[in-house]
Amino acid sequence: MWIEIGHIAAIAAFWLALTQTGTALAGVTQARPAWIRVSRHSAFALLALLTLAAGSLVGAFLSHDFSVRYVAEHASLELPLFYLATALWGGHEGSLLLWAWLLALFNGITVWRHWSTHSRSMPWILAILGGLLAGFLTLILFLSSPFERLNPAPANGRDLNPLLQDPGMVFHPPFLYMGYVALAIPYAFGMAALITGQAGEEWILATRRWTLFAWISLTIGIVFGGYWAYYELGWGGYWAWDPVENASFMPWLTATAFLHSVMVQERRGIFKTWNLFLIITTFALSLLGTFLVRSGVLSSVHAFASDPGRGVYILFFMGLLLLFSFGVLVLRSDLLRTEIHLESPFSKESAFLFNNLLLVVAAVTVLLGTLYPLAIETLSNAKVSVGAPYYNKVFIPIMLGILLLMGVAPLLSWRRASLTRLRQGLPWLLALSLGGVLAAWWQQLTHPYGLATIALILFVTATHLLDLIQQLRARMATASRQGGAPPAPLAALWQLLSRNKRRYGGMTVHLGIVVMSAGFIGSGLFQQEVDLFLSPGDSVKLGRWTLTLESVGSAARQNWSAVEAVVRAEQNGESITLHPQKRSYGKRSQPTTEAAIHSTWSEDLYVVLGDSVKENTWNFRIYRNPLVLWIWWGTAIMAFGVAFAMMQGRRNA
Repeated sequence: MWIEIGHIAAIAAFWLALTQTGTALAGVTQARPAWIRVSRHSAFALLALLTLAAGSLVGAFLSHDFSVRYVAEHASLELPLFYLATALWGGHEGSLLLWAWLLALFNGITVWRHWSTHSRSMPWILAILGGLLAGFLTLILFLSSPFERLNPAPANGRDLNPLLQDPGMVFHPPFLYMGYVALAIPYAFGMAALITGQAGEEWILATRRWTLFAWISLTIGIVFGGYWAYYELGWGGYWAWDPVENASFMPWLTATAFLHSVMVQERRGIFKTWNLFLIITTFALSLLGTFLVRSGVLSSVHAFASDPGRGVYILFFMGLLLLFSFGVLVLRSDLLRTEIHLESPFSKESAFLFNNLLLVVAAVTVLLGTLYPLAIETLSNAKVSVGAPYYNKVFIPIMLGILLLMGVAPLLSWRRASLTRLRQGLPWLLALSLGGVLAAWWQQLTHPYGLATIALILFVTATHLLDLIQQLRARMATASRQGGAPPAPLAALWQLLSRNKRRYGGMTVHLGIVVMSAGFIGSGLFQQEVDLFLSPGDSVKLGRWTLTLESVGSAARQNWSAVEAVVRAEQNGESITLHPQKRSYGKRSQPTTEAAIHSTWSEDLYVVLGDSVKENTWNFRIYRNPLVLWIWWGTAIMAFGVAFAMMQGRRNA
């Protein structure tokens, strides 16, 4: 019965979404405030109804109600409770329901937070968000319903995809969806600002935290996916330029460009058209990611839909959104003109512009590599693939340019750079970078990308520290000139950080990117691998490690059984035991690889158990991956930086 109640709630939510849009438009065009208030109340009722709909489906999972088709396809009696509770997003129907619920949640929060402060824009924001919700609920109710019944009901379900029975895939999709869906809020504010003629800085100030939240959610979601691929797929890497990975990476790149570009509009009042173009493009790319994953046009371990009807609908929906968005942008372009222009190519705003261009070129590079095989297959029925060599040749130089600009920007001033300041700091910074390159070359690193990245890591770190020290000295000098005793350095540092959380939160994010870059270089250029056959008692040496296969036995849990190896690894008197597995899930024939990983700050020892090649002999792949842990901790530093920046008030800083 509860699933029928959830279905009815979803249908009512669809009509309420149309009501939210219709009453908002009628209220603003006919000057009827009461209708706008109806739209406002619809937003809160929508959230309640979709919470009931999603809750009914989760309840069906928890109660093993296999008469619900979606539950029967993605659960079983053996599935652990943790995965039962999160199997809502184990398939495309539930994932879309999660997407709609998140949009309803953010829709309600937007109305609650911004109703009184943005009364002129709010009807248009309500209309746009209501239209988006109606579009997704149409897809859910008519093409991807998770509320269908089975008659007769099976005694047990097919079980959740074994690759998804992992904590990494429990958290990876919700973070991605939070990032995707949160981008709808700055998009709606931007379009409302265009429609109402308030295309200045106010909509950017209102959505600053929304954009930061969307960006860090996307970041965490992407890294969770990389972490899952690292230890679950058993190939020794974390990023394979998989098409669905690319689908989440593209909006991340343009969202990063948008975050930097809006700072210029706030400070200088320029880039208005560019910023609206970026937020429209970013939200459209998030919908494109949905299209690629849900339509079944891609072959990927992440893709789990195969119904062209859904893909055609999403493509049509995205086409309407682009036509509306760019149509309004063109029609209202006269509002975005400004008499202010870039005064010098050597200024902070110029650095941000070049940064934006590189990020957009990077996004276009990924887009072409992702869609080109689809276009060729559609036009000629031939299959082609675009892999890592293409992306490495084109993408890595772009990212090195972005790192360079990240280091240069703190040395530049708004409007025009101070040549005196550049002359004072630049020689020392360049000398430090050159010293790092020489030290790396002395340690046998000769790859040009590796040397360039090391130089830029040192350059970016030094420029940010130099900027912090200069600002700290200036604050202490100001206190002295005002007649008081200069504050202690730590007190002055706290005052500096607390008064400009956004700036120093951004610097912390840059530090996290530097840490991640070191991890990318270490694991990308210095990975060691051996592929061999071992019998119990055999040993192999890799780097400083000596690994010995002690035994191969069996292991089992509630819903899987496994062949498990016991491998002893020793170096410099240290001894650890690793347990790589090949698992088999009872309801599914698909085996999974569980790599055994020993992580330290300097390297990961990564052991994968392969197939049995003959009696008492197994295939093993063993990797030594330097600095991988730096990638995960770099992400944590970035998340901390964003959280700190989100504490900044609405004032420009």
